[in-house]
Amino acid sequence: MQVNKIRGHQTDQLFKAVLELKDLEECYRFFDDICTISEIQSLAQRFEVAHLLRLKKTYEVIKNETGASTATISRVRRCFDYGNDTYDEMLGRLYPDEKPFQAPKEK
Repeated sequence: MQVNKIRGHQTDQLFKAVLELKDLEECYRFFDDICTISEIQSLAQRFEVAHLLRLKKTYEVIKNETGASTATISRVRRCFDYGNDTYDEMLGRLYPDEKPFQAPKEK
């Protein structure tokens, strides 16, 4: 887990603050204060890339729909294949009726 490298009081404090956000408007205000617009857009783009990967869209379709580079798409894809399964978990909560991503089985 990569995030273990940054575990500590500051990161705990940030994550606890995020967990205290009460609604979408409060979330917008908090992230407006704590992140640049570019940082928010990058996070949102990665999450949308994950959503489209979950829907089994091709890299070309994802690139055209999101403007994400193939490097970004590949990074998100690696998280699906080798990560903590949280993209799929969160997308499953947001879109419970969608079929989740299935990584190809190794032979």
